Amino acid sequence: MLQGLYKFSFVSGRGTGCGVMFATGSGRLYGGDSGSSFAGGFNSADGVIAVELTMSRHNHDPKYVPMFDVDPVDLRFTGVPRGEEIHFEGESAALPGVRFNTILTRINDSDAPPPGEVGADGISNGLYSIHIRMLDGIDAGNTGVMMLQDGSIRGGDAFFDYIGAYSSANGRWKGEIVNREHTPSRGERPVFGGHEVGIGFSGTYDGDGAEGEATALVGKRSIRFKAVLRKLVEVAD
Repeated sequence: MLQGLYKFSFVSGRGTGCGVMFATGSGRLYGGDSGSSFAGGFNSADGVIAVELTMSRHNHDPKYVPMFDVDPVDLRFTGVPRGEEIHFEGESAALPGVRFNTILTRINDSDAPPPGEVGADGISNGLYSIHIRMLDGIDAGNTGVMMLQDGSIRGGDAFFDYIGAYSSANGRWKGEIVNREHTPSRGERPVFGGHEVGIGFSGTYDGDGAEGEATALVGKRSIRFKAVLRKLVEVAD
């Protein structure tokens, strides 16, 4: 049975990529990469895992060129465990002739901080897009997805995974994140690439999303950035 945080890597006739996926104990899947989000479900029978996902674009920067010009896209996969990995094959009726070969690899999140306290009017559980822009004259940024659920943070993008915790009440939230590289960024993310980075943040939220300023400790260097989150999908479990 799938459960927890995973890295996914895929190969298709249109290209390759990586991202993160979170599987809940009730059979739901939430995840994404630097350009798209994924939401759906899975079931398992006789050693075979069947998955249905909807892929939706969350990065609408004019400089970002998506791999597929259809949005959203419904995908179907079947997979089997192979050692520490789960290997899937999939396709979509919206992309005739395109086959996906995808591998899920478990990410160890056992060292994540414990969940924070969420008030009755706290930020709602959901899958969010996150868009990051560095401050203090650093010309860099990043995009990904983040799942907020009952005080816990799980998320990531094409190169990094995020584990953390948050507290929220009365329109304000704060928390901590550890940013780790799950796939070598090969210089494409020079600020965080190759580092495990601790990040503290605080900011505001409403029904549509959240924002905040954060400070990342990269080695001995302190880097400030602003993050904007937009809710993509409600997460109920």
